[in-house]
Formats: sequence, C-alpha cells, structure tokens
Amino acid sequence: MPSEHRKTPWWLILWRLLWMTIGTFLVALALEQFLIPHRMIDGGVVGIAIIVSHLSHTPLGFWTLLLNIPFLYLGYREIGKTFVFSTLYSISFLSVWVTILAHWPPLVDSYFLATVFGGLILGIGVGLILRNGGSLDGTEIVSLVLSERLDFSVGEIVMFFNVFIFSAAAIFFSLESAMYSVIVYYIAYRVIDLVLQGLDEMKSVVIISSQAKPIAEAIMARLGRGVTHLYGRGGYSGEDKEILFVIVTRLEISKLRSIIEAFDPQAFVTIENVHDVMGGRFNKRSIH
Repeated sequence: MPSEHRKTPWWLILWRLLWMTIGTFLVALALEQFLIPHRMIDGGVVGIAIIVSHLSHTPLGFWTLLLNIPFLYLGYREIGKTFVFSTLYSISFLSVWVTILAHWPPLVDSYFLATVFGGLILGIGVGLILRNGGSLDGTEIVSLVLSERLDFSVGEIVMFFNVFIFSAAAIFFSLESAMYSVIVYYIAYRVIDLVLQGLDEMKSVVIISSQAKPIAEAIMARLGRGVTHLYGRGGYSGEDKEILFVIVTRLEISKLRSIIEAFDPQAFVTIENVHDVMGGRFNKRSIH
C-alpha cells in the first residue's frame, strides 16, 4: 500500500514566504540604492532588465517581471509548479519593491561603498530567497534544463550567460561600470554561499582504519557526534574493511584529526563540504 503523501505545513509555507519577502526587499534595496545609481548591474535576467530599463527609460519592475515570464513557463514544464510558484512570488515582490525604492535617494555617493555594501546586501537577499525555495533568475531555470542535455554544469551555463550580460553593460554603460558589476557579482556570490551554508560550515568525514572501534568511541565521547559504521572490502587486498562516517563542523575538524592520528596515523580519511543536514541527532549549535 503506497505511503500517504504529506503536505508541507501551512505555517512552514508562511515562514518561507516571509523570508522570501525580506530577501526580495534586500535585493531591491541593493539594486535601487547602491547599484543602479552608480550604473552597476547584477547578473542574470535582473541584469538584462536593468539594461533594458535604462535604454527604454521604463520602470525596472515591469521588465523584471516581463522578462522572466518565458523562463517561468519553461520551469513549469520542466521542473515543477512548486518551484515556479516560489520563483513567481519572489519576482513579483521584487518588482513591487524596486518600484517603491526607485523614488528614494541613493544612500551613498562612493563607488567603493556602493560596490561593497551593494554586493553584501544583494548576496544576503538572494541567499534568503534561495534558502527558502525561491529564485529570481530565469537563466538558472534554463541552466538547469540545459545541464541535463549538454555536457556542462549549471554554474558553467550561468557563467556563460553572465559573460554576455556584463559585456552588454560595458557597451551600454561603460567598461568601468561593467568591472564594478563583476566585483559586486563576486561579493554577492560569496555571501550567498555563506547564507546557504551558514557560518558554521559542516563537513562529512569518511575514515577507513583498523582502529575503527576506538576511534568511533573517542569521537562520540570527545566531540559528542554520532558515528555510522559501514562495511566494505578492499579492492586490491580483498580484506574486509570497517568504515566510519561522521558529520562535524568546520571548527571540529582539527580535534577530529587529532583523535584519528592518536589511534591510527595511517588511517585513510576523506573530508568533504556539506551544504545542509536534516534529521538524525546532528545539532549545529552544540558545543563540545
């Protein structure tokens, strides 16, 4: 008998919509108060909308919504209605916010301050939207679809689009504006990662050792982290191997290394970044 499909609780949906609304306000604030007054743009469809708005002397909010409609239709067909609804919600509120904030005077006159703080605020806003299931950029939808058909990653396709967008900024604004825009984009990109991953970045660690049991006991005792025991067989030696899997924070990596080296300096260890953890007993805020 198939399991019953569980719907997302209404309070969680409202919570995500609230954060997406805050995120769209921050993006609009970065655009209208920092970037656009200094002739800088963002990447993706928003960047195209800024250029078209500048050339046609028409509201940015109108173009932000209009230019994304074809991408939303594509996303509905290829990805799903939940993602498209969240994206439409985010884009609609962004259009409203930029229309309101367009009448406010710029907050700073300095190109340097506009670049740094514009990138920071933009990154926080976009990060909040992405973290709660929304999106502002139709080129990401195209990239997701094309990545399944072409031998390129989503990031590579997005970068391909942005090369042309920033080149257009150099033509229609100035080379200096385009170069500042690239710096803004880089700052925002790094801040988005920070918002999505959190300050306390997590790592997944795989340990293969003949001393697996005492190492696991030490990790649980000294770090307070749960350890999963896996079993495999060496491809070369044919010997049975006990494998440990554990999730720790970035700050706990040094202590974990010390534990492993104390029991088995020859242990084989791999460490990878983890974007998020759900379920289990993992608690990012615990201190050991």
